Amino acid sequence: MQAWDTSTLDVEPHFPQVLRSDDEGRAIVINLPAGEEMQEHQVHERAWLLVIDGEVELSAPDGESVRGGAGLLVHTPPNERHDVRAVSDARLVLLLVPWPGDGHPSQRPAQGASS
Repeated sequence: MQAWDTSTLDVEPHFPQVLRSDDEGRAIVINLPAGEEMQEHQVHERAWLLVIDGEVELSAPDGESVRGGAGLLVHTPPNERHDVRAVSDARLVLLLVPWPGDGHPSQRPAQGASS
């Protein structure tokens, strides 16, 4: 068993901390300062974002958005574009499952490799 108190980890802004990474998934803690954002992006995995502290707003290109604080849990399917903006200093846990997902660059055959 492994356990982390994500509310007390020393995570610097702009330096996410990977807690665990294996074939089943990847767990990452992110410190996102107020007013900053993870600009529109997509991941190849299912993404589960849990707000531990602070408040964030997530939005998709189609105009759908959600805003919330500690306890907010958001799921996005693989390849769904979205952005995350910190309304106040925010601490987030991001779970990516499975890791890496289908189409992730690490899953592509190396150039020059033969089957």
